[in-house]
Order: sequence, then structure tokens, then C-alpha cells
Amino acid sequence: MNESSWYRVAPEDVPEDERVTTSVVDGRSVALTRWAGRLGALENRCPHQGGPVGEGSIENGWLRCPWHGYDYDPTTGTPPEGFTDAVTAYEVEEREDGVYVQLPPQHEKVRTVSDVLVETLVAHGVDTVFGMVGHSNLGFADALRRAEERGELRFIGIRHEGAAAFAASGYGKLTGRPAACFAIAGPGSTNLLTGLYDAKLDGAPVIAISGQVPSKVRGRGAFQDLDLAAVFRDVALSTASVEAGSDHAELAALAVKHAVDGRGVAHLVLPDEVQELASDAVASGPDGRFGSQHQVPAPADIERAAALLDQAQRPVLVVGQGARGARTELLALAERLNAPVLTTFRAKGLVPDDHPLGAGVLGRSGTPVASWLMNESDLLVVVGASFSNHTGIAAYKPIIQIDDRVSSLGRFHPVAVPVVADAAAGLRALDEATRTAAPVDQRADVAARWALWRAEKARRAQDDRGQGVSAAAVFEALSEHLPAEAVVSVDVGNHAYSLGRYLESKGQPVLMSGYLGSIGFGYPAAMGAWAADPSRPVVAVTGDGGFGQYAMELTTAVKYGIGIKHVLLNNNALGKISKEQVAGDFPVWQTSLHNPDWAAYAELCGATGIKVTRREDLDDAFRRLFATDGPALLVVEQDAALL
Repeated sequence: MNESSWYRVAPEDVPEDERVTTSVVDGRSVALTRWAGRLGALENRCPHQGGPVGEGSIENGWLRCPWHGYDYDPTTGTPPEGFTDAVTAYEVEEREDGVYVQLPPQHEKVRTVSDVLVETLVAHGVDTVFGMVGHSNLGFADALRRAEERGELRFIGIRHEGAAAFAASGYGKLTGRPAACFAIAGPGSTNLLTGLYDAKLDGAPVIAISGQVPSKVRGRGAFQDLDLAAVFRDVALSTASVEAGSDHAELAALAVKHAVDGRGVAHLVLPDEVQELASDAVASGPDGRFGSQHQVPAPADIERAAALLDQAQRPVLVVGQGARGARTELLALAERLNAPVLTTFRAKGLVPDDHPLGAGVLGRSGTPVASWLMNESDLLVVVGASFSNHTGIAAYKPIIQIDDRVSSLGRFHPVAVPVVADAAAGLRALDEATRTAAPVDQRADVAARWALWRAEKARRAQDDRGQGVSAAAVFEALSEHLPAEAVVSVDVGNHAYSLGRYLESKGQPVLMSGYLGSIGFGYPAAMGAWAADPSRPVVAVTGDGGFGQYAMELTTAVKYGIGIKHVLLNNNALGKISKEQVAGDFPVWQTSLHNPDWAAYAELCGATGIKVTRREDLDDAFRRLFATDGPALLVVEQDAALL
């Protein structure tokens, strides 16, 4: 239909005399005016800069635009004599049952560049976008809205863009697939950077999407005008600006390919005016764009590695995050050799701690079980681990290193046999090549060391100085109540070290800010884990310092029904920093925190808040935490000295 139609205005939007208001009528913004008893209805858009005339004021009989002071007749939209630009006016009638405005038919929605981009991302498996809608990304946001209405993706509107990037990083770490994070130009995009650096350093695929100021003012010092390609150049594997003449589908497809193949961040910049350009381009799909990630090792490398393993009497397997997809092959080799399996912190849970060969975490966050077995070993088989200083891998031991990136081999020091291979393929080949190996059965050693450590943990769990609950007690209870299928995200601080050494994993994966070590990661990453699989229990473990940085994201969880079970160890301080100050013979200074009652805060946000001050109450509190529907926060008042 091409005829105009009449629409009733909401009664509360009708202005009094000498006033102007804004009303949304039939999905369109209309400026309603009343001057000298007459009503007017104008398009809520100044013809010069698009200013919202409904936010202006009527002065001496003229409606003044709030942006640049141009004047118009309040009821007809015409400018003063000598000027030609006018605001579009609509017919308006005041009837017995209210005020009515006659509006022309809406323009038929056309398919846009943003639709092409979104459809391509969806075709490549991007099903979740975390972000904040704003003035320089509205066209793309509307394409996301349409895709969400079609059931093709989920948009989660966060409270801070940093949380969006951390959530996308957590999603990528858990699944190996990219989620997207989304922000406006300028500060919205720069707020993404910390979370994106976390994804870069931990090898998580993420698509970052930035709105941008209009092209005609870009580079001229416009409001929120930054050279985003330069800003993102270090953190992103690729950054591309989507211009009017670009192959829009190809740029989106390449972004996904770069993120997945390179295990990092791909960045797209969307100038404001390009987002709503009409387009009939076909979305690009993933067929033929990705090769196999399973790299087979060179036979000569496996032969050398097998020769070492055949001679070893006490070999130990050390596995990192890169071995997550090789659990079957890892256990097959370990069980045939009766060799203990030690994990890095990032790989915690890859082998359950109750497995006869599972030795827990090695390194600064690890157990004496793992460190003792490594020290007694005569050969280390290291798979998918970084060798960073926190891992604790002994450089003085003979080492077979398997990694699918050649740049990771011998990166910190020489190894005996470097093997370029996918973890599963490398372990399988090594297993097949070492049929004559007959090392010592180390299962009894593993059991004996666990018995010693569990006895020590039990003693520590009983410690009580009357200043809060010990970390050992918290993680003893969490070990008991944590669902076997759960995903755990952890923040940075003393609680993380305690989780690494005390929590006994049944195979639950742990997400963390591994190499960046960014405080604040824990809760947003839990949102990402939930988005990746809402059917799994998701547990966030944080300190008060880290959670305080993104505490308002609890309202995001409430809004979207994100049922994170949050364990908050509260000591009213940056406890890790206090500890470092003491260790460095510095006085403890400026590390205390003034916190709210976190349980009451959770209730105010619409979540469930639970508070524990005594060890004896932990079991009941954890039962309630995991029985609660929706987001819940269990705050434990913790003794900062009992780590």
C-alpha cells in the first residue's frame, strides 16, 4: 500500500503548550509540538546534521534544533524567511479519543551490507555476539537483530565492552570456534583490547567488530575518530575496513578463516554509512575454505622419540592446553606405559585427578604430587604445553616435545627431540612406535604421593584462625559438589593458585587468562562458556578484586538468564598483591578494598545471594548454590593467610 495512515499517539507523549516532545509512532520517531494552542507533528530529524528536533525547545515562537540552533516553525517545520531547508511535517489531529498523526508508508526494508556480513558470519558457525549497541554501529546492530529474530544467532548485550571480549575469548577457549564481540568507534573499541589480548596470547579464535565514524569525517578529528586499524594492528591477526566498494562477504569470510586458522583475533571496521548500504551480494559459506588441522609427524622424528622412550624407566607425560583434543590418545599411551600424566594449569582436568595415573597440575599453581613425579622422572614427553616460566617444566630433563606449531618447539631452551604434529596424531604415532618400551609401573608412586597430599589438604582444610574460611576448605567442598559435566572459569589472584592445587577435578575443563593473566577475566569468561553450551553447568571462581572490575555483568546474567554459579572468595583486599609486597620486603600498601555485602548485591541485581563465614556451613551452601535456578553467587569470607 502507498497510502498514508493515521496512528494514535501515546497520551503521555502529547505536549503541553509551548513544549516539544518525542514520540515513537509506528516505529518512527516523531517530534510533537504545541504552540499557541496548535499541535504540530514533525519528522524528528533536522535536515542539516540529523539532530533530534524533538529534544529542542520552543523559543519566541520558533522550534530550535538542539544540535546547531537552527529555527523552524513548530507546527509546519518551515524555516525563517530567507532559508529553504525545512523539517518534514505530518498531518496531526486532536480527536476525542486522543491525538493522531498521519504518516506515509514505511520504506520497504532492503538487504544491506550489514546483512551480508552477518549472514556470512552465521554461515561460518558464528552463533553468539557479545557487545554494546551504540551510535556508530546501529546499522550492523539492526542486521544482528534481524538474524536473532530468524533464530540464527544470540546477541548478549553487556555492560562493558571489556567483558564482551573476555566472554568471546572464553567461548573460543572452550570450543575452538569463534564468537564475536561488538563495539562502537573510539572508546567502545579500545575497551575491547584487554580481552582481545587475552585471546591472542592464549590462542582463542575471536571476531572483533568495530563501528566507525562516517568516512567523510574520518581522519579529520571527528568525535570518537580513531585509526582503528592502527589501534588493533598488534592484537589482531588481520584488520580490515569494510568500504562501500569492498567484497563484503569475502571480508567476513576471511575474518573467520584468519581467526580459526591463526587461533587469534580477526578485526572488522564498519564505517557508519557503509553499514546501511543496499546490497544484493551472496553470503559466503565455509565450504572449501578450511583444511585439516591434524598434522601428521615426520617418521624420522617419531623414530628418534621412540628410541628415547624405549630406554626410559620413569617417563612422565606433561600435557598442556594444546592436548585438549587428544585425551583418548594420551590415556592410551600413558596406560600402556603406566606413566603419570601431569598437566599445566590451563589443561587442568584433561586427565581426572582420580585416574590412577593422573598427577594433577605442575608448576606454581600445582601439587607436590606432580612436582615429585617430574623430579623422579628420567624422560619428559611434553605435548601442547608452552614451557613458560609458570609451568614448572624441568629444562634439565631429556624432553620429547610435540606441538603443532614449529615456532613453539624449543622456544625457551633446546629439547632432545622436537616433533611437529597435532597432539592426537603425534601421541598415536609415538604409541605405535614404542612397542618395546618397558618402563617401571609408576601407579603405586602416584597413589602414594596423592595419599600424602590429601592428608595435608585435609589438615589445611581444618585450619581456622577466626578470620575466615581457609582456601583448602573451600575447594574441598567444591571438589565434592562440582558437577562432573561442569565448566569452571577462574580469575587471577590467590584463589586461582588455590584452585590449581586444591580442587580435585573429575575432568571438568578450567578456563583462565593464561598468558596475559588479566584480572577480571573470570566472570565474563563464564558468560562465554554458558553461551557455548547453555546445557552445561558453568561455575565462575573469582576473588573480590577481579569480580569488582565487572560486577555489573551480574545484571547481564540476570537479564539473559545466564545461570552462572559464582563462587566468590572475599578477603576485602588484593590478596595476591599484598602477598607479593610482603615477599619483596615491601610494606603492604593500597591493597585493601571497600566492598559491598556481595550476597546482598547479588539479590539487588535479581540473582540469588548466599554468604558463608564458617567452614561448617560450606556443604549446605554449595548444595543450595547448585540447586538454584538462574544466576547465583556464593560469597565465602576467606582468611587471606590460609591459602
